[in-house]
Amino acid sequence: MRRTFRPALVALFLAALLGGGLSPAARAAEDVPGTVPPPLTDDRGRILTLRGWNVEDKTHRGDDALSAITERHFRDLHARGFNFARLLVFWDDLEPRRGQYSHGYLDRIEQILDWARSHGIHVVLDAHQDVFGPAFGHRGVPEWATRTDGLPFTPHPDDWFSEYFEPAVQRAFTHLYEDEDLRAAQARMWRLLAGRFGNHPALLGYDLINEPMGELREGEDLVTAADRIEAEQLTPMYRRLARAVRSQDRAHWLFIEPTPIVGEGVPTGLGGIGDPKAVYSPHFYDTAMEAGADYDPSAGWIEAYEAAVTAYPARWRMPVVVGEWGPPNSSLPHMARFYDDALASLARYSSGWAGYVWCYDGGYCALDADGRFRTNKGKTATPYASAVAGTVRDDRWAPATARYRLAYRAQLSEPTKVSLPPGPRGWRIRVSGHGAWASATSVPPGRSAVVRVRAPQGAEVRLTAVPATNAPGSGRS
Repeated sequence: MRRTFRPALVALFLAALLGGGLSPAARAAEDVPGTVPPPLTDDRGRILTLRGWNVEDKTHRGDDALSAITERHFRDLHARGFNFARLLVFWDDLEPRRGQYSHGYLDRIEQILDWARSHGIHVVLDAHQDVFGPAFGHRGVPEWATRTDGLPFTPHPDDWFSEYFEPAVQRAFTHLYEDEDLRAAQARMWRLLAGRFGNHPALLGYDLINEPMGELREGEDLVTAADRIEAEQLTPMYRRLARAVRSQDRAHWLFIEPTPIVGEGVPTGLGGIGDPKAVYSPHFYDTAMEAGADYDPSAGWIEAYEAAVTAYPARWRMPVVVGEWGPPNSSLPHMARFYDDALASLARYSSGWAGYVWCYDGGYCALDADGRFRTNKGKTATPYASAVAGTVRDDRWAPATARYRLAYRAQLSEPTKVSLPPGPRGWRIRVSGHGAWASATSVPPGRSAVVRVRAPQGAEVRLTAVPATNAPGSGRS
């Protein structure tokens, strides 16, 4: 569970904005890009779209680490039409003592990747941290790599995110970024992971660190601090870790994150990473909703966020994949509108996303104990083109009519793949275009399907999918 309520971040951020005299939307508008970020592609050159969820086990450690993750997670993801999982892995589990790596933990990761492969799920390995690590009662960076210079730490059990602003936690980040031996240890960890899993068919890439934070200097507001930390500490860290991964694996994508402050509509201060396969992977959380508020469409948060997160990847020509998103309470009165607005926004600029989190319980969990989508979370299961072998002309899902449309110019001999989630009436598919044909023209009710479309190079292909009782050409479409 994310266990997040962020009143501390709300207060700090509001103070920074009032001091600077700008709203999040105004700050984002200062750096609106003129172009959209480029798409993600696979090793065959097809344009990829990722739709999926985070998969985690934050409870078990040692010999039981990752034991809460089972094949069911990936079977259920596939059954609902998803193709992507962001798998949380913890440095403290991998290297509990300096220089001593857990082979059992590596074997468990490999087992999970094998399950993902068997169910057609792409996986990103996420080096996750919450409030730095176990030295502060959380998970992430090992205790042996935690240096606080004796500064104080006070737990905040009712507001865990505020623990990021404790002096000891902030100093620990500074040492991680600046101490040569810790830099080397972090790089060794990534060389190990890339060397072990770089050839696994399920692997899509590596998320180099989750929600990185840092140390505020005296008199520095949160917005200014985030910009400095991203420019002066995170950018060189990502360059170091990119070199470490590339010493073992030159094929897969590298996912890099800004600080969580980007969630308030503030453009990142990150610089270029210098890697041709880098992906910008911000998170999509609104502090008001994280603190329990309902969605307010008039607040302009989604618009401010979209403007902020597209500036950096458009400048550096990087695809965008949102690594986490989703409110803690999806059943509030305006949450149906939130999911509609959020999904429409994500589709405009991102190559995909991973919701938080694929589990079977309450809170952030996508599913209840019986495996049914919790309120409004089923809106995430929509048709999409998971791989397009050409140039996309049109790609849209209309929730009101349950109609999906894809148009593209075929440029590769590879198949285009369209994922259809289970529908209560099933699906009817129609494909047009010179020489174009599809692997299926219908899908039974309650079943998901991946429809493969082939067409000669240069063909203008159109695919339409609608509920089977509202078929193309029936007069009711």
